[in-house]
Amino acid sequence: MPDVLHGVGVGVGIVVAPLVKMGRPPELPSARPVVDNAAEAALASGALAAVSADLAARSLEASDPTASAVLDALSMIAADPTLSEQVEELIAARTDAPHALFNAFEGYRQMLTEAGGYLAERAGDLADIRDRVIAVVLGMPMPGIPTPGHPFVLAADDLSPADTSGIDTSVVLALVTERGGPTSHTAILARALGLPCIVACAGVMHIADGTIVGIDAGAGTVETDPSVDRRRALRAEADSIVAELGSLTGPGRTADGHPVGLLHNIGSVADLECVDHEHFEGVGLFRTEFLFLDREDAPTFEEQRAAYAAVLEAAHGKKVVVRTLDAGADKPLPFLEMHAEPNPALGVRGLRIGRARPEIIQLQLAALAAAVADVPGSDVWVMAPMVATVAEARWFSEQAHAAGLDTVGVMIEIPAAALRAGEMLDVVDFLSIGTNDLSQYTFAADRMEGTLTELLDPWQPALLSLIAMCAEAGIEHGKPVGICGESAADPALSTLFAGMGITSLSMSARSLPQVRRALSKRTLDECRQLVERALAAEDAALARDAVVNG
Repeated sequence: MPDVLHGVGVGVGIVVAPLVKMGRPPELPSARPVVDNAAEAALASGALAAVSADLAARSLEASDPTASAVLDALSMIAADPTLSEQVEELIAARTDAPHALFNAFEGYRQMLTEAGGYLAERAGDLADIRDRVIAVVLGMPMPGIPTPGHPFVLAADDLSPADTSGIDTSVVLALVTERGGPTSHTAILARALGLPCIVACAGVMHIADGTIVGIDAGAGTVETDPSVDRRRALRAEADSIVAELGSLTGPGRTADGHPVGLLHNIGSVADLECVDHEHFEGVGLFRTEFLFLDREDAPTFEEQRAAYAAVLEAAHGKKVVVRTLDAGADKPLPFLEMHAEPNPALGVRGLRIGRARPEIIQLQLAALAAAVADVPGSDVWVMAPMVATVAEARWFSEQAHAAGLDTVGVMIEIPAAALRAGEMLDVVDFLSIGTNDLSQYTFAADRMEGTLTELLDPWQPALLSLIAMCAEAGIEHGKPVGICGESAADPALSTLFAGMGITSLSMSARSLPQVRRALSKRTLDECRQLVERALAAEDAALARDAVVNG
């Protein structure tokens, strides 16, 4: 085992602690004869119900609304009658419960993968649900976070939403995975929790449990069994970083005072309950779709009005950027009555729903305008997702202004929109770049496909070029261009974005201190020099190295 393993670092921070590995999923036993079909079916259905209930309970305990929504979706999959029926059919054909469940989940996984989009994203989580259900059938404990009785570094092949929903950051000090990439669930979760993290770290699962490791997220390294002197040095450096993160307050700015707004991504008013308003700059992304998910009927005008007003009240007059409904056939909403699509990721999504069903978006805009009237002094910006053309941007702007909303923008998630950023800014007031979708559409690579993480790396020079193009358009038009995708929470990338001319970065609350620190260490001129280096790089790894180590 090498003394130092290398991976892709997420965030900053240094941790020295024992490493503990996630348990492997239960092994499927040899097939056995089925003696009693009814008893076998009851065993399988009971296991599905137990896992569904466990996931629902985890959802209620989850503090992050995104994690809660994912867990709810997984709970619904485990409780899906279609899945149960398939298991019963396999058992009726004399397949034992563990193998019937395994085969049924595999069929379900293929179905979701072929559906594409949001459903395909959930296909990757089915293995975790399957393993949990099979563990219950076999009388084994469900897979989950180990409990060694002391703080530790958690290592895993990869982490699922169910694994990570209840992480106690006072015990789990850092995350390291063999697989994954900068946009994987593990990386997203680590940023949300403010945990040092390293993904794509080959060999970490070969480290023996209990081995002391030194994790440096900034460098992307895992040191195995460092010497006593080295441990002291790492801990001293860790303490220095923590003290510095705590001492930096106020608006985001570079070392020479150039402002870069640091905003919050939220899903509901609950995400603003613990905000320190002395240093709060506003909300850069309010995901309104959480009002619409898991419902048979669309939320009413009054329901939406109340939810929006609650967020505006909690923002205390600071900017709130509201994204209209981001849904479609890839995020099934029964009341939309959308037809099945061969590839929902490339189908009727986001604003395309609004244009096909204008009453949906008109009601949402009217409710938002009413909420603004209810909360005097509100600073509301509204933007549409999945905009591809200037005509679409103009249509949305007209709809928003007709509803009485003054500041209107669009999200840049499609390369066609990035290429026409200047023309977009002729008809709207601002742009907000969603780097996750922009990345997958630029590289024709599903962002949930683990084998394509290299293409989906936010440091890819082609992606950075599109972002820089949007920033330049904003400078030319004198209008703001922000970023609300996951890459906004990357401290090193934040300096690059500042150098491009990006005016704001929006992220989870726990990511803000690290980004604030990174910006404070570079002047605007230094940030601009980093842009030149990164854009001249041949690939993502070289671009990142040019910025981090250049």
